[in-house]
This record gives sequence, structure tokens and C-alpha cells, in this order.
Amino acid sequence: MGGREPRAQRPTGAALLGPLRGVAHSAGERRLARGRASGEQRTGLGGGRRPQQVIMVSIPEYYEGKNVLLTGATGFMGKVLLEKLLRSCPKVQAVYVLVRHKSGQTPEARIQEITSCKLFDRLREEQPDFKEKIIVITSELTQPELDLSSPIKQKLIDCINIIFHCAATVRFNETLRDAVQLNVLSTKQLLSLAHQMTNLEVFIHVSTAYAYCNRKHIEEIVYPPPVDPKKLMDSLEWMDDGLVNDITPKLIGDRPNTYTYTKALAEYVVQQEGAKLNTAIIRPSIVGASWKEPFPGWIDNFNGPSGLFIAAGKGILRTMRATNGAVADLVPVDVVVNMTLAAAWYSGVNRPRNIMVYNCTTGGTNPFHWSEVEYHVISTFKRNPLEQAFRRPNVNLTSNHLLYHYWIAVSHKAPAFLYDIYLRITGRSPRMMKTISRLHKAMMLLEYFTSNSWIWNTENMTMLMNQLTPEDKKTFNFDVRQLHWAEYMENYCMGTKKYVLNEEMSGLPAARKHLNKLRNIRYGFNTILVILIWRIFIARSQMARNIWYFVGSILLNVTEEKDCFKCKDT
Repeated sequence: MGGREPRAQRPTGAALLGPLRGVAHSAGERRLARGRASGEQRTGLGGGRRPQQVIMVSIPEYYEGKNVLLTGATGFMGKVLLEKLLRSCPKVQAVYVLVRHKSGQTPEARIQEITSCKLFDRLREEQPDFKEKIIVITSELTQPELDLSSPIKQKLIDCINIIFHCAATVRFNETLRDAVQLNVLSTKQLLSLAHQMTNLEVFIHVSTAYAYCNRKHIEEIVYPPPVDPKKLMDSLEWMDDGLVNDITPKLIGDRPNTYTYTKALAEYVVQQEGAKLNTAIIRPSIVGASWKEPFPGWIDNFNGPSGLFIAAGKGILRTMRATNGAVADLVPVDVVVNMTLAAAWYSGVNRPRNIMVYNCTTGGTNPFHWSEVEYHVISTFKRNPLEQAFRRPNVNLTSNHLLYHYWIAVSHKAPAFLYDIYLRITGRSPRMMKTISRLHKAMMLLEYFTSNSWIWNTENMTMLMNQLTPEDKKTFNFDVRQLHWAEYMENYCMGTKKYVLNEEMSGLPAARKHLNKLRNIRYGFNTILVILIWRIFIARSQMARNIWYFVGSILLNVTEEKDCFKCKDT
């Protein structure tokens, strides 16, 4: 980007809250202080302005000695960020994770379970004592004061340097009340705590590229909100659930769900209430399995496209409403995490005057379409099938309303109905129609995103990438131009098999044998169907028989002519 000013949110007129002045305690802080001083001398910038191109510390050096606060550590992106931060910035002082009780599990037990999973195998090998740097804090982000005790709250106020706010509900069908509490209120309360922190350098808020999906062209700025978040939160306090549900469609307007609606509100809260903080917003698109780190294809959930990939691999998903030429803006989770860590480094070193917004997307630089997604998913699962598949993988994408419902009836409901009859006859409980019903609900939630395309400006993402040192570009790579989609999709699909379904690769021969069995069953069924059609319709009608013989003779003549041409050629 040269010496250009990176795209950022329009000035708020508020001064930035700098880090605690005084002695730099870590080696990274000392280098950072020297870098700022030398940069200002060489560029002649002062009075609060930042040097644009002079960055004297690497990303690991910047995090050295820092205390980091992380929300959403039990979520998909949060746990990847936790692992990457500890592995690639080994001299970070500590990572404080805010976790709530869930399903009878204590916060400590939840983090213990997460850090014991395969995701942390590489970190466990490189740094066996990494858990000593993870400090678990019981917290409920929707409660007043984040439900923190006074001593713990004071501890955070005194020591935290960087905040990564990854916590959010990602359920598209969340009620408006719950979505506002989890996505907007929690952000507001975390910002309130951040304002009290004496050593805070950076506040990073993870949003979504679809926060403004009602626009076709999305810049790296915070747009005006659809409604004042404070007024909405105040109104929800006196409304009953029935009234809230009634007004939800009118409130969200042309947005598809409460998730995108409340993420837009949360961005506005960050812009307004974080004006005096050094803040940045990360907007990833559809977050998928890992590209490279900690190993290719890591995924641990059914969210987003992952569940649909599995359903397609099982042969349950046969059709889907989508535009073949629409861009499938998938972005690997490690790309998002690397860019998030780099964005915090950039804001901490350069102290931008305005809020930085990064659209973390792939469609503008390395486009990939839903027709290509379908091709690679099906081809991968045919070569490496899932165990106990219902049918052979095959998916038809269509944007035609009538065709879609035809295929739903023929390819989804009819086979599921027949299979449930078979289960009843054999004394087992029917289940396939329920599975199909759940699948259709998931498809309805996603069809808005598979049927449309957007254009995201990514100048800040490019600028940030250009600011990295050669070593940091390798360690914190988020250059999606290097992403090879065919390889990534194969790793993604195999990741769902290995890490979501927990299927061993040693079971592939049996799975392939089962798939061949399904193919033979299909051929046999089609043969029987043709015979039945012949017996019922053709054999009883002289006209139908004549047409059948006429078509057959034409096909036979064409075949004989081809054979003659081959003989002449030889």
C-alpha cells in the first residue's frame, strides 16, 4: 500500500487511550518503545500521530510479557486463537479466559477438556507446560459486571494489555432477546470493563462479514445501525417473549436472521463506546476448517457448511437451493486467527487514530463458487466415503423454486419415507424422516448465503499483510491468494470425517465396499423399475410397443454405424 493511509472508520474526534506510561517491563515493550521513538524522529511525526511504515517489533515480540483477555475460548475460533497465541507467541505472560458454567460442567473442566483435545497436540509437544499460562475465570458476560468478583475484576483492571472478544451466539435462529443479550449486551459490558483497565493497549472485536449483508458492496467501515442499540435493549426489558417474536421480522427487515442483525448493532456499540480505546473489528465470512494450522482440515462442529458437507457425504443431502455461480466466501479458521493476532499487533504498535475494520474474506482475491464446492465435496466423499452412508453421494444445486421442491420430494422425502417403513417392518424405530426434517431446517437457514454474492473491500487486510516482516508472513500467514481450493476442500471433508465423526482412516476399505453395495442396489432398483414400467404401460399398448421398438431400432442403427466407422478407420 506504500505510504497510503489505510482505510479506517471516520474520525470520532476522541483521543486514544494509550498504554501505561513508564518503564517497559518486557524486552518486547522496550523494543516497541525504541521503535516508536526512532520512528517519530525519522518521520517527523509527533503530537499523537503514528508512524505508518516504521514497525520495529515482530508479532511474537509484541506479545512478549503481555497479559491477554480472551472471551469465547470454548468456541471454534476462540480455541484456535488460544492455541495459536500460546504456540507462536511463547513468551506471552498469561491468557485469561472468561468461561461460564454449562451443562453441569465447571469453567475449569470445560477448558481442561478443550486443551486435552487433538487441536492442542502440537502445542502440547512443543510446550508441555502451556496450561500454566491459561488462567480460567468464571464469568457470565450477560450479567452485570460480567458476574466477576471484586478481587478478580481488580486483577483484570490492573494487568490486562490486550482483549480479544470472540464470544457470541452463532445460532441463526436465536430469538432476538437472546441474540441481543449474547451479542450486544455482552459487548457493551466488556467495553465498560475495558475502560477501567489501566494498561489496556488494544481491544479486538470479532464480528462477521455478513453484519451488513443487506448491502451488496461492503466497505471496511462501521455503517449506521438499523436501530439504536440502547433503545432496543431498554425496550426488550419490558416486552414479553410473544411481543418480541412478533416484532422481530419487522426489526431485522431485509436481513436474514437475528445473528447478522445483532452483530451490526454490536459493531456500532464498539464504535461508540470504544471511541476512547484502541479498537479494531475483524469481519470473517464463512469460517471453515483449518488450512494449515495446527494441521490441515481441523474442524470440530456441525455449524455452517460442515453439517451440510457431512449430510452430502452420507448421501442424505441430495439437493439444495443455491446459485451455482454465487461466490462461496469460505475462509479457513487459521487465516482468521492469524489476521486477528496481526491486527492487534498493528494497532498496539501504530496506535491508529481511528477504529480499524478488516473484512477477512476470500471472494475478492481468490473466488470460489458453490458449484465448485459441490463438485469437490462429492468427489472427495466418493473417493473417501463416510461410514454407513445412506446413499451414494450426489447433490443437485438449483435456484429454481419448482425444481427444488421436486427434488426435495423425490430425493429426500420419498427415500426417507420408504426407509422408515423398512425400519418399522424390521422392528426398529423410524428415524430418517426426522433427520430429513432437521436437514431442511438447516438448509433454510443457509440458503440466503448460498443464493447471493457480496463484494467486500479488503484494502485494510492487504495493508496489514504488507506490514508484516518476512518471518511473520510465514508464521502468521493470512494471504488467501496462496489458498488452493481443491486441496483445501479435500482436507476439509476429511477433517469432518476424522474430527467431527471420529471415523478412523483404517475403516475406508469397508466404507468403499459399502458404497459399492449401495451402487449395486441402485442399479438393481432401476432395473426393476424399468421392467415394471414395461409391464404396466408398454406391454399393454400396441402404440407404446411400436414407439419403444422404433426408438430401440434407431439406437441400434446408430451403434452399428459407429462400429462400421471404427472398422474403416482400422
